[in-house]
Amino acid sequence: MDKNTFTGLFLIMLIMGASIYFMKPDAAAIKKEQERAHLDSLKRAGQAVPAAANTAKFDSAKKATVVTDSAILKTPFGAATAGKEEFVTLENKDLRLKLSTKGGRVFSAELKEFKTFDKKPLILFNGEDNHFGLNFSASGKNINTDELYFTPSTTNLVVAGADSSSVTMRLSYSPTQYVDYIYSLKATGYKVGLTVKPVGLEQVLANNGVVTVNWASEPLKQEKDMNLERQYSSIYYNNIDGDNGEIGDTKDDQKVFAEGKTQWLSFKQHFFSSVLISKEGFTKANLSVAHDTSEHQVIKHMKASMVLARSADGSYPLTFYYGPNKYNLLKDQGYDLQKQIGMGWGPLKYINRFAVLPVFNFLQQFGWNYGIIILALTVILKLVLSPLTYKSYLSMAKMRVLKPEMDEIKGKVGEDNPTLLQQEYLKLYKKAGVNPLGGCLPLVIQMPIVIAFFRFFPSLFELRGQSFLWMHDLSTYDSLITFAPLPIIGWTHISLMCLLMTISTLIYTYFNNQISGATGQMKYIGYITPIIFFGALNGYPAGLNYYYFLANMLTFLQQYLIKFMVDDKKIHAQIQENKKKPEDPKKKKSGFGAKLEEMMRQQQQVQAKKNN
Repeated sequence: MDKNTFTGLFLIMLIMGASIYFMKPDAAAIKKEQERAHLDSLKRAGQAVPAAANTAKFDSAKKATVVTDSAILKTPFGAATAGKEEFVTLENKDLRLKLSTKGGRVFSAELKEFKTFDKKPLILFNGEDNHFGLNFSASGKNINTDELYFTPSTTNLVVAGADSSSVTMRLSYSPTQYVDYIYSLKATGYKVGLTVKPVGLEQVLANNGVVTVNWASEPLKQEKDMNLERQYSSIYYNNIDGDNGEIGDTKDDQKVFAEGKTQWLSFKQHFFSSVLISKEGFTKANLSVAHDTSEHQVIKHMKASMVLARSADGSYPLTFYYGPNKYNLLKDQGYDLQKQIGMGWGPLKYINRFAVLPVFNFLQQFGWNYGIIILALTVILKLVLSPLTYKSYLSMAKMRVLKPEMDEIKGKVGEDNPTLLQQEYLKLYKKAGVNPLGGCLPLVIQMPIVIAFFRFFPSLFELRGQSFLWMHDLSTYDSLITFAPLPIIGWTHISLMCLLMTISTLIYTYFNNQISGATGQMKYIGYITPIIFFGALNGYPAGLNYYYFLANMLTFLQQYLIKFMVDDKKIHAQIQENKKKPEDPKKKKSGFGAKLEEMMRQQQQVQAKKNN
């Protein structure tokens, strides 16, 4: 090879090397080509093609996807691990739901007819901290659908006014194997149908197709008083065998059902709920509630994990209820959803359900303001209880007439021997035909009704947002003055209606002491109790304090009228006649009286031994 040929070949090699070096594609071009190849492979496989993400926001995530693309595609539902979150809107007259392609879940639920206490759109939950997904095993791998991307049947769909509408969110395994979430919504109402339908996955799902649903939500603040809203928010459950209850109303709590079936469970707020219903029932439920007072807009952290029961056609039929906790409305939904409204324990709930609520519903038919309805309800209650009120007043009048004779006995016996003093008092009561407990028993009988109202009004959805006089919302407290939180007790306001209720109770106590002739500790306890109640009820609904205030006012009126019917002179004359009557030896003592006399006798013997 001569010199010129060698020089030519060397220059050609140098030019080719420089061309390869300077003309090679950069890293971005290589990555773009890899992504294009990945999308082409998805199209050939019949899978959903994920939309391009925002480069600036998801750049790091895209790099990770490129590195693991080949490995992911070989795993079950691998193609669904990449994508961009998009939303589908499904709405009717009452609800607006935002469905997310990530997890195929309900991302947010807005109740169109209602507003928050500060007049903002009422959204039960919203955001990434709320989850709903299925957990199952497929081809040896644990699958959580909440982390996968679904393909909607129609993007950006808005359906309103039709008799019924639906949206299908599909999670693909292959062109002929997939899981469908079929959401359905009628033209009106708060129920949302969700049918989970696996197709062609019989040989893919492990553990005999056992599917667990994981549901987590952070309900948002809707009401004025966060403390009261948290107090009335909990997870409520109802089992197919009739067992029902709630957890997490006052503290962090957890409950596990290893056996039996749960018909439905509710992430219950004070006045609104998100309920998940299974026609076939859930098994092996695990429920938990956590409080976090640092979250100023989140009521509580609620979680539930349940095993789904499959229907005969292989699907999993579910129903959501996103709506108000209105007793009659919940009852109309079926499945005893109304049980989640706290009507009290024991006999109290029966008083509210079968006595107070029907009367309240009857009064609503007249279209009155709710302040007038509460007044009418209180008047009816007082008329029904008026015989007990009369007996109580009459008994206290008898004790007042006997007081001079009791003072005389006290002067003779002295206060050094209280047992003997009580025995002498009992003899006087017996001769006079007076029951010392006669004034208390009618009040004790009325107490369950008073306590029943304490549970009834705070749970009454109908009072929400209803104004009367200066009270803008009967379902929460009314503020006379507001201030920074006080140390220890944490008060931020003084409720005017609660203050009026307390003042009326103190006045009632004063006149009651005049009637009964109460002295000593009993007299002062009557004044301390209303002050304690003021501290407890200052943050409670104005409607409840308004009822107690009305009850006091009507009691004043009753006692004023009864006063004209009761003559102390006639009572005194009747007592003297009773004292003259000889004791009937055949008359059997009451069990309570016999036990009381026996107790007095034993105390007298003990006292005598001490003196000896």
